[in-house]
Amino acid sequence: MFARIARANLSPLAASARCSIVRPSLHIRSLITVTTTEPEEQSILVAQRKNRPCSPHLDIYQPQLTWVLSGLHRITGVGLAFGFYAVTCSYAFGLVDTASLLGAFSALPVAIKVAFKALASFPFAFHAWNGVRHLVWDSGHEANKKGVYTTGYIVLGLSALSFLGLMII
Repeated sequence: MFARIARANLSPLAASARCSIVRPSLHIRSLITVTTTEPEEQSILVAQRKNRPCSPHLDIYQPQLTWVLSGLHRITGVGLAFGFYAVTCSYAFGLVDTASLLGAFSALPVAIKVAFKALASFPFAFHAWNGVRHLVWDSGHEANKKGVYTTGYIVLGLSALSFLGLMII
């Protein structure tokens, strides 16, 4: 019984030993070398690099909701983190205090205040709602193609409504 199992399991090894990959081959590969100088090598390298495409090359991709929202989520996260750390470090190192910050902000024209509020409120609203979207996925819901697109459109709608609500305040 054991001999039959051993033969059945070892027969592929015996067959692979007979193939030309394992044993030496009679094929001889010829190699021709060319002597070049350093400037010639550099010019060849430059010519090769001119024909090399950039990677990844975003021009070949059609924008889709999934990767646009993913990129926007990352960008808004970095922007919000940078703003948070800038204000926190300014307070920590004593560069600003609340009274001077409020005085400087209240002295700004209304158009600049509205623009600043818009630049701060949309990334906050979008990042918050997209974070909720990720929590929904982590719970195991809407983790299919239809659900990803549905939640993406919901995030865009809720972000727009939240943005308008924050702008009204």
